[in-house]
Amino acid sequence: MRALRRLLWGLSLLLLAVGGFWAWVYWPSGKSSPTPTPPIDEAGYLPPQHVPSIDPPALAGALPLAGAPEACDGNDAPDTAAAVNAASLSTLAWTPFGKSETGWEIYAPRIAAEIGTTCGPGSNGFASALARWQGAHGLQKTGVVDPAVFGAMLVRWHLARPFVRTNREGICPGAPPEANLELAKPEESYGGKAIRMRPGALAAYRNMVAEARAAGVLPRPETLRIFSGFRAPDADAQRCARDKNCQGLIRTICSAHRTGLAMDVVIDAAPGFGPDSSADANRLVMARSALFKWMVVNAPRFGFVNYAYEPWHWEWTGEPLLPGVPISSLPQEGSEPVTEPPAAPTSGKPAAAAGARNRR
Repeated sequence: MRALRRLLWGLSLLLLAVGGFWAWVYWPSGKSSPTPTPPIDEAGYLPPQHVPSIDPPALAGALPLAGAPEACDGNDAPDTAAAVNAASLSTLAWTPFGKSETGWEIYAPRIAAEIGTTCGPGSNGFASALARWQGAHGLQKTGVVDPAVFGAMLVRWHLARPFVRTNREGICPGAPPEANLELAKPEESYGGKAIRMRPGALAAYRNMVAEARAAGVLPRPETLRIFSGFRAPDADAQRCARDKNCQGLIRTICSAHRTGLAMDVVIDAAPGFGPDSSADANRLVMARSALFKWMVVNAPRFGFVNYAYEPWHWEWTGEPLLPGVPISSLPQEGSEPVTEPPAAPTSGKPAAAAGARNRR
C-alpha cells in the first residue's frame, strides 16, 4: 500500500512538471507570435518575359513612346554626340543590309523604340538614351548611332522573329493546310487581292487596326490594308524559277509568308512608288509616317514583329511555327547568286533590296 502511494505521488510530480513546462513554452504572452516566413519564389526574381497577345493592355496607347514627350536635355552622353547624330542622320555612308545607303533616318523610329525615347534623333535626350542603352549592353557609351551600334540592335530585332531563329538552324518552317486559313474581308485587302492568313494572326491584325483607327493614325482608307499574306510554297518556288530573283536580293526560296503568320501592309508611299517598293526614298516616307511610328511602339502589344528593312512587313508571334524541312532540301532554281543588283526602277515597282533580305 505504501509502495502504491509512493508511485501515485511520483506520477503526480511528473504530471506537474510536464504541465509547467507546457505552460512556460506555449502560454500566450503580450508579444505576438512571429509570422512564418514564406518560401522565396525564385521565379519572381527573374526578368519579366513578354508573352505576345492579341489583347492590348487596359491603358491603350499609354506606353512611354506613345505618351507625352519627355524632356530631351539629357546629359548622359558626351557633349558632341547630339551634333554628330544630327549630321549623320542624313549623311552616314554605310551598308546596313548589304547595299549602300545614306543616312539612318529610315531606321530612326526603330532605334528610338529600342532605346526607349521620344526625343528627336539630333537631341541630347536621344544621345543620352542611346548612351544608357550602350552601357546596358556592354558597349562604349558614345551616344552616337554608328554601324556597330546598329548591328547590335539588328541582331536583337532579327532574333525577335521566330522565323529567323528557325532559319538560323537551317530549317524552313512548314506551311499550314490551306483549308485551315481564313480569308480576309474585302475591306482588309489591298487591290482586290484574296488574302489568307492563320485565324489567330488575322484576329490580332483586326484588333490592331481597330486601335490604330481609334488613335487617328490611318489617314486614308487603304492604309494598313494587307497586300500580301499567305503564299503557298509551291507557287513561290515556281515564281523563283520563272523570275530568277530569289537569291536574296529581291525574294528568297524560304519566305516567312509560307507560315500564314506574315503580312505586308500598306504604310505609305512616295509619289511614283507602290506600297511595296524598297527604294530608299519610299522607305523613308514610310518611316516618317505617323502610322509606322505608332506601329513600332504598339504592334508588339498585339504580337507583331517587324522586319527592319521593310516597314510594311510584319509577322505574328502569337502561335508557334509549324515543323519544317531543311532549307537545303527546297528547290534552288532561281536562287543563283548575282554580281550586280538590279537597277532601281523609275516606276512604282519595287526596287532591289539588300542581300540581308533573305530573311523575308
